[in-house]
Amino acid sequence: MSCPYDHTAATGTDVIELDPFVADLDAESARLRAAGPLARVVLPGGVACWAVTRHAEARKLLTDARLVKDIDVWGAWQRGEIPLDWPLIGLANPGRSMLTVDGEEHRRLRTLVAQALTARRVERLRAGIESLTEGMLDRLAERPSGEVVDLKAEFAYPLPMNVVGELMGVDPADHPRMKALFDKFFSTQTPPEEVPQMMADLGTLFAGIVAGKTEKPGDDLTSALIEASEGGDRLTTEEITNTLQLMVAAGHETTISLIVNAVVALETHPEQRALVLGGEVPWENVIEETLRWSTPTSHVLIRFATEDIEVGDRVLPKGEALIVSFGAIGRDEEQHGPTAGEFDVTRTPNRHISFGHGPHVCPGAALSRLEASVALPALYERFPRLRLAVSREELRNKPVVTQNDLFDLPVVLA
Repeated sequence: MSCPYDHTAATGTDVIELDPFVADLDAESARLRAAGPLARVVLPGGVACWAVTRHAEARKLLTDARLVKDIDVWGAWQRGEIPLDWPLIGLANPGRSMLTVDGEEHRRLRTLVAQALTARRVERLRAGIESLTEGMLDRLAERPSGEVVDLKAEFAYPLPMNVVGELMGVDPADHPRMKALFDKFFSTQTPPEEVPQMMADLGTLFAGIVAGKTEKPGDDLTSALIEASEGGDRLTTEEITNTLQLMVAAGHETTISLIVNAVVALETHPEQRALVLGGEVPWENVIEETLRWSTPTSHVLIRFATEDIEVGDRVLPKGEALIVSFGAIGRDEEQHGPTAGEFDVTRTPNRHISFGHGPHVCPGAALSRLEASVALPALYERFPRLRLAVSREELRNKPVVTQNDLFDLPVVLA
């Protein structure tokens, strides 16, 4: 595959290759910040683009109408330099939904989705989240004392997967297949020859869910999306299917990482943990500081410049692609001060943008915060002596360029 390096050569900008194995995300984020507010990067698979790495510049760009989600604006795409078997193609070109359109079309889709994903519907999930959490903790409490448990597999993964499944009306029998496909979807290590079939299988799976809900509606978000209308306008089947896939993917992956990263942060900062468990600091602070310091979403793909855009002392050229590097942005000293690199649950104010900013801000942010606000205090109330079973250095990052995620989280509960 050829890579569009012309602008790099013209500006003399150093190129940062994002590690496909994500061996050291903190060091990579530090290199991105050091490169300035706009850094030239190469994504896994050899695709070159730009990354915004600072808070203030990201806020501006995320509300700049000259940056769009239409992949046809991307010069490299137009020139045939982005193959359909690129492992990250599903993140760059996920199909028509509110994620991939702008302006009036985005407002149309977002309005229709907002009719279905109401604050009331999210709050109605609280009792179910509490019940699911207690049931999972009951089962963990039955494990032998001192046994090593994978907290991600046994708690942090099934909780949000079941919650988003209930919200969207996904049959629990589909969860294992969905997990296997999403693991391939997000991974930088999916063999190129498997990418087209994986994308087709995801489409078939979610199209089947939508067809089932069209025939037999229920009290769920998929059925609500099918029924949603605005002035007689309705979502198309393609828009519903892609929106469902987007919301299930983002709705569970982000919350998994939020719960896992919060536990890791507390267990590697005992003085902070003591403040929280002693009741001196609310759990809300833990959630917001985790979102900032160890954000669940390390990089968001991908926007395209319809004209040259000045970013600090550099220019994002017309036709180029931009990713938003939230892992770097969360520790920006210009926004969070000289202690930006430290985990501090007493930090105030804590104005981060880890769920995005502007028109495309994450619509599931309230649900993710709700799940974490139930799961984390319940976990530590039941297991106040929880501890990591390995050192922080032994925890393994998954090869996922978009998520700050671990393979597993081995802990001892008591």
